Amino acid sequence: MTKILVTGASGKLGSAVLAHLLDDGKIAPSDIVAASRDPAKLAEWTARGIETRRADFDDVESLAAAFAGIDRLLLISTDELARPGKRLQQHQAAVSAAAAAGVRHLLYTSMPNPDGSLVSFAPDHLGTEQAIKASGLAYTIIRNSWYIDNYLMGMPHNLQAGVWYTGMGGGRVSNISRDDCARAAAAALAAPPEGNTTLTLTGSETLGADEIGAAVSSAAGKPLKVVRVSDEDLAAGVKGAGMPDFVVDLVVSTDANIRAGNFDLVTSDFEMLTGRKPQSVVEYFNAHRAELG
Repeated sequence: MTKILVTGASGKLGSAVLAHLLDDGKIAPSDIVAASRDPAKLAEWTARGIETRRADFDDVESLAAAFAGIDRLLLISTDELARPGKRLQQHQAAVSAAAAAGVRHLLYTSMPNPDGSLVSFAPDHLGTEQAIKASGLAYTIIRNSWYIDNYLMGMPHNLQAGVWYTGMGGGRVSNISRDDCARAAAAALAAPPEGNTTLTLTGSETLGADEIGAAVSSAAGKPLKVVRVSDEDLAAGVKGAGMPDFVVDLVVSTDANIRAGNFDLVTSDFEMLTGRKPQSVVEYFNAHRAELG
């Protein structure tokens, strides 16, 4: 039997991975472990026959206990973004704990081309990938492209105003839904690719700001004008909306990364893992019309 553990199991990506593992049926619930800083949040998985464990990335002893007896570990990147360098420290601790526990295969959720990315948190992913490769563990690095879901955070407000201010310029991006990334991660957990490998999950096409805006407008049934602005003006607008500095940096650096062409890539890795096509941006927004307002 193979014991599988998913960290961050109370989060959106982790819970979706667990759901796909159960729906697929290739792994018995008794062979799956859901881990979280707060196991009390995992009651739904206990009810479905999944073991739960405490895994606090700031508590090395908890990681050692959580990873004991685990064959395959999905390390989902933490949401620690407010303190620079903190997330990398957490990931490095988890990688070391996995190696010490004798985990046979480590899977990690990263981002496309972190070594050349302008996104503010790219160094966290690059450093984690380097730690994994230096650990001696067998690994699969899964680089998730920018989630379509992320647009839902700002688009309802943009639609109310009728304007989307963006720093994307003429850049293009291949978005993929969080659920598709979870589906692919579940497939990789059930049957890891042979050897040490790095995969990049993307949609099946790249889109510019005008095409994304048109998809949002069509789904919502409301007009949306796309206005391209400088990094400075975008930063001022995000800060003016009351966002903390690390969010301002994240938004501006992500748009700059798109503008630089660093998210302009399409791979077949999702289809290779899942045997299906990823959900398109248009399909996603149509399915989430209510959330657009």
